[in-house]
Amino acid sequence: MTSMKDISKVCGVSVATVSKALNDHRDIGEKTKQHIREVARELGYSPNLAARALKTNRTHGIGVLFVDDARSGLTHDYFSSVLDGFKRMAEKCGYDITFINSNKNRSDSMSYLEHSRYRGFDGIAIACIDFDDPQVLELIQSDIPVVTIDYIFNDHIAVVSDNVQGMHDLAEYICRQGHRKIAYIHGAASTVTSNRLSSFYKTTEAFGIEVPDAYVREAPYRDTHRSYQVTNELLDLPDPPTCILYPDDFAALGGINAIRERGLRIPEDISIAGFDGIAMAKHLDPALTTVQQDTEQIGFAAARELISAIERPKSTLITQITIPGHLVEGKSVACLLEKKVNIKKL
Repeated sequence: MTSMKDISKVCGVSVATVSKALNDHRDIGEKTKQHIREVARELGYSPNLAARALKTNRTHGIGVLFVDDARSGLTHDYFSSVLDGFKRMAEKCGYDITFINSNKNRSDSMSYLEHSRYRGFDGIAIACIDFDDPQVLELIQSDIPVVTIDYIFNDHIAVVSDNVQGMHDLAEYICRQGHRKIAYIHGAASTVTSNRLSSFYKTTEAFGIEVPDAYVREAPYRDTHRSYQVTNELLDLPDPPTCILYPDDFAALGGINAIRERGLRIPEDISIAGFDGIAMAKHLDPALTTVQQDTEQIGFAAARELISAIERPKSTLITQITIPGHLVEGKSVACLLEKKVNIKKL
């Protein structure tokens, strides 16, 4: 097995210099670092992680706690993309990612904190989970550095998408298209839902629109079956909406099915909009109007801030980072103003 001593002999430098180069110390020149790393690769050098952990008091391992109610796991379009960005940034910084065992039904299962300590994680990323779960709170309150994604705890690092601005831009666009009867099927209670719902009401209010309570319904995120049911309920109202907003792009599929089963056309007869900007949205016919969340940057920022808290705990600011998204107009929202103009021209 190749050692740092072997590398030092080939490079003509001390073992200390090899160690600094491989650990990216700043007091070693870039050319020297590059040369030492190339030699290390050629010799097939592999660091002894156990010895490294004993010396640095770090395992360079990060735990990810991710459990969504629908049990969709890594098929969850939005969070899988966020976690992909997180993983790429963490690996670039020399960290490995491991998912924390979330099977609490087994009698011999460890708590989230016990599992994290057993694995020796340097830090934890938490996303898409019941943040009121006592085991989650225990983990949050421990001495292990933690970053939360799309949820804010006081005195902890959080990275969130700008749901307030995103919903404002979406609702404003729909209002400017001439819609005044706008329904919103929002997700289950959460910080994300609360922010979007408040922004929806504030934006429609600014346009002088009073949204009836019957127009605002709840359906779980990514639940096409419930969105299908609620869409039918909205369309059965004596005065149905001209546009329906869905909790997310995936849930909108249920609404699309309900609309088409009635022989209605999108957007000629009824307009719709989603949220998230998942890849599937732009391939629908018509392309879905939605808010594109910057999942890559959310993942990058979460990994970057967590690693900073691990490596520089004294100088890392405990902050909440908001990542902006952008409106994707799509083709699923009709312009009612154009219809009025056309009628006048006839």
